[in-house]
Amino acid sequence: GDWDFWIDFKDRRMWPTVAPIVAMCFAAAAQSFFWTKFRLPFGATVVTLALLVGEWINRYDNFWGWTFFPISLVFPSALIPMAFWLDVVLLISGSWLVTALLGSLGWGLLFYPSNWPVLAQYHQAAEIDGVLLTLADLIGFNYVRTGTPEYIRMIERGTLRTFGKDVVPVAAFFSAF
Repeated sequence: GDWDFWIDFKDRRMWPTVAPIVAMCFAAAAQSFFWTKFRLPFGATVVTLALLVGEWINRYDNFWGWTFFPISLVFPSALIPMAFWLDVVLLISGSWLVTALLGSLGWGLLFYPSNWPVLAQYHQAAEIDGVLLTLADLIGFNYVRTGTPEYIRMIERGTLRTFGKDVVPVAAFFSAF
């Protein structure tokens, strides 16, 4: 959904929960195929790389090619560290049960920290007309998207809840579960 498209939606409460769960389906299916058919423990990494290549083509063609939206504001999530983790757990353990428990736990817990380096610049605080918000919120406010209803873009006053606090660990553990 939109949680993985726009930079101003990547720092919301639903993004650390929904994106890893949806991406895990592709990785688990490919890992199962490569492990049962060929006994190769790199299915999650291969399908994640293919998914990211497809998402970058989508971002470039649709967002830059058609609408000239800045490409740096619609990048896909970083999924490679979680795919490595999932494949390493399967390689070391050789067990589906251990991979399902420890691999998925690591997948959910590594998702948000692996995206910090890219998202950190958009978490800077800005005061615009007396309203305290992040640069991601400011970008979402200035780049109006016609397909996005106004009630979905939540521009909040002075909370800066996008830094996480207690919400991000709960979301990470929920997605790991």
